[in-house]
Amino acid sequence: MTASPHSRRTVTRLVDGRVCAYDLAAEDRGPLSPVLVCSPAPGDEVVDHTVAADLRRCYFTTPDAVVCVAPDGVEIWRSGLAPESAPRYGHRPGRVLSPDGRVLWVYRPDVMAGRGRPDQWVALDAGSGAVVAQADLRTAGHGGVQLPHAASGQVLLNVGEGQDGTAVYRASLTGTGAGTGTGAGTGTGTGLDLFQYPWDDRCLIDLSPDGHRFMTVNHDQGDMAVHAFPGGEAVFTLSVDAFGHDPDDACLEWSGGHLDPDTVIVTVVGETEDEEEWFRHYRVDARSGRVRGEFDARGKDPSDIHPLGDGTWLTTDPSGHPVRWTDS
Repeated sequence: MTASPHSRRTVTRLVDGRVCAYDLAAEDRGPLSPVLVCSPAPGDEVVDHTVAADLRRCYFTTPDAVVCVAPDGVEIWRSGLAPESAPRYGHRPGRVLSPDGRVLWVYRPDVMAGRGRPDQWVALDAGSGAVVAQADLRTAGHGGVQLPHAASGQVLLNVGEGQDGTAVYRASLTGTGAGTGTGAGTGTGTGLDLFQYPWDDRCLIDLSPDGHRFMTVNHDQGDMAVHAFPGGEAVFTLSVDAFGHDPDDACLEWSGGHLDPDTVIVTVVGETEDEEEWFRHYRVDARSGRVRGEFDARGKDPSDIHPLGDGTWLTTDPSGHPVRWTDS
């Protein structure tokens, strides 16, 4: 999770069909109770979700729309993803709200949705749902992970293309973050400065709290890397054997992230000779790459960990609500 200029930080979970928001600024530990619960309209299948910092609006995507509702569930605006998607392919439109709350970034997996057009990355006015800028992407993705960079206004997007690998992009609205020193703008849509990193095999995991680095895991799960932001130069790379495991018996999970500015959490998974699955989390120095030792995340599975960058992290309880943990 990146640093935010707002005093309130929130995360959302979909629990029993409702979007629940949790206040992280309160610094509560243990099971968290929602400070806001939004109920989508009947028939809306929620795919991805977030809330405004002031808790006055809830945003979510469905397979065929981006929707904004008030806390009482009254619809404020709806932006359709036309034409209606074909159900035969897995596709999950994704969204992320800019740190200032003004722009809702939406990844549209239009190829897999059967819309007969390229995938799109769209910036919507969070207040009205109007399109601010958009660009076509050279992907055929099932879904995307988006991470906003608070200091620059830029956003990172990882598009997952299944067995075909991944694509990682960086974008900003023209005039609000362009020209960051990479010299590699390749925007194809009005109003977007778009850059694609030269990889097809790295999965975006997390941004550092200070915004200076980001973490990836190889698509084939053989190694992880920390990169400089924005250029993407590798600060260090660690393979499975750096954690004391045989690469023939273990691999890296697409989970983890920055526990704090100095520490990243890396997850190793594998199977015993009896085909029993196991996993281990490890602390790694975020600047040098030195493995510091095992880390007990108290999660139920390898992916059940959400580091918050401030020394705390979230897991999930059986009800679907988050639990906040700390070492101290």
